[in-house]
Amino acid sequence: MNENNVIISVDNVSMMFNICGERIDSLKEYIIKLLKGNLMYEEFWALKDISFEVKRGEKIGIVGLNGSGKSTLLKLISGVMKPTKGKIKVNGTIAPLIELGAGFDANLSAEENIYLNGAILGYTDQQIKERYDEIIKFAELERFEKVAIKNFSSGMIARLGFAIATSNIPDILIVDEILSVGDFEFQQKCYDRMKQMTDLGTTVLFVSHSPNQVKEICEKVIWIQNGHMVDIGDSEYILEKYMSKGN
Repeated sequence: MNENNVIISVDNVSMMFNICGERIDSLKEYIIKLLKGNLMYEEFWALKDISFEVKRGEKIGIVGLNGSGKSTLLKLISGVMKPTKGKIKVNGTIAPLIELGAGFDANLSAEENIYLNGAILGYTDQQIKERYDEIIKFAELERFEKVAIKNFSSGMIARLGFAIATSNIPDILIVDEILSVGDFEFQQKCYDRMKQMTDLGTTVLFVSHSPNQVKEICEKVIWIQNGHMVDIGDSEYILEKYMSKGN
């Protein structure tokens, strides 16, 4: 594969978390055990030896049961976390839509959160000012831009997050289950915008529990199970194998 055409390279990546192996009933008990060095942990490998490459402009779906490691993989690629082992190389800008409300302050208004979240995504104040009206319009929040988002529904937060992240054309768009929130019209708007972005060459990594959504958006699929990559290939072929296993 031409290295200049590879936008994401995941090389033998593993991710391990420490899970407390005993019940602790209070913060005081936790602190005492921590100071004494008596805390017992178990190793949990969320991902193990994952390797693949993504070409520029590809639309890749990631499927697997809850807890299989899909969201962990997206966070590693987004740079939210660093892998325990292995290397990840990303050649481009990323717009991550991984967790609803991530990067938002619930006590701030929609307007204030646009500037806050935009800054987190690397936008300048001028860029945000230029796109502000379009963001509010796409999110359908014209009447609520001065309202604290702690009063928003999950659908309103999803619309706002998607509108901010896609107000610029990134090299890579990462979407984790966000299209499962919101009504049909909003989902269709998201599909249409993603289509516009992919037509302009944006690479998409898309996680969904809906095989139909994955098939509609993605040309290739990665199947992850218990932290291991089972297979990667044509979306229809991989989804058929995945569904035949009773998922």
